Amino acid sequence: MKAVTKVIGKRAKIDASDLELEEKLIAIDRVTKVVKGGRQLHFRALMAVGDGKGHVGVGSAKATGVPEAIRKAGAVARKELIEVPIVNTTIPHEVLAKFEASKILLKPAAYGTGMVASNTVRAVLELAGIKDIISKSLGSSNKVNVVKATILALASLKKRKEANFEAQKVEGNETE
Repeated sequence: MKAVTKVIGKRAKIDASDLELEEKLIAIDRVTKVVKGGRQLHFRALMAVGDGKGHVGVGSAKATGVPEAIRKAGAVARKELIEVPIVNTTIPHEVLAKFEASKILLKPAAYGTGMVASNTVRAVLELAGIKDIISKSLGSSNKVNVVKATILALASLKKRKEANFEAQKVEGNETE
């Protein structure tokens, strides 16, 4: 299976004001920039937002204070919402996605399996509303890249009808 590196096709914009979104702080890091006058200290926040019903978004932002960085990251995440196709409590099919040096493999799991995922991936999947899934993180364990690879994987999932149509097209059973 080849890794997905970008989402094919256009995404519809999702209005965050209609949804009851929950926020989860994934990471907060202290970053410094060395300039002529010394070091400039900033904080980078990585946040995920979702409604638990198939909508999830991730945002990252920097600011001089922690609360400001968190607020900005939440605002960015609300703008970047995607819709995730969910079949019962899992995903419709297996997907492998790559962002920078991080790869993430998501596999559908039977009802009652639970979530087998790292804390970083788990935060995104829980906010999307997925309860049964098996995931494996490959390559770099950088939290920002792992989260972006997870979002890329979820965005590239096809709905069951689309997946069946693609399979028929490949087999040549399509009637035109």
